[in-house]
Amino acid sequence: MNVKLANGLLVIILTWFTAAGAHAADSAEVPIAHNLATDAQEAKTRGVPIMLVFGSHNCPFCLLLNRDFLQPMRRNPEYEAKVMMRRIDISANVALRGFSGKTTTHARFAKEHRIKLTPTIKWFDPEGRELTEPLIGLTTPDYYGGFLDQRIDEALAKMRGRN
Repeated sequence: MNVKLANGLLVIILTWFTAAGAHAADSAEVPIAHNLATDAQEAKTRGVPIMLVFGSHNCPFCLLLNRDFLQPMRRNPEYEAKVMMRRIDISANVALRGFSGKTTTHARFAKEHRIKLTPTIKWFDPEGRELTEPLIGLTTPDYYGGFLDQRIDEALAKMRGRN
């Protein structure tokens, strides 16, 4: 095999792996919420609660939460069967369709839900009713994963009628 052909193949292989890696990293991000009414229909069909992660782009604890907890959860297929995750930026005027179908913004939606500290995580049923106590802040990182799992399991049990 000549050197030019080998180098060309190497570039193609490296490009493919880089693109695949970038796609995997993107898919691990919690999707930003755009239409909670549509998400609610999907959650209802799947029988899972909706976990809304309220944060801000300038919140260092939100970045830590995302990196250490949410991205690993998104990569774990077990969570796909337990919860739907969406992100709300409390300071953004990004358009959002709420659970009722009414148009609002991320900032107004967060204000309506009395979000004052970030990160805050809340769990909802498809009708937009809160299912559990929220997780506010990122306290005790050593136990935070357990707190997340406990709330997810509690919300899932309520969704499936096992209070």
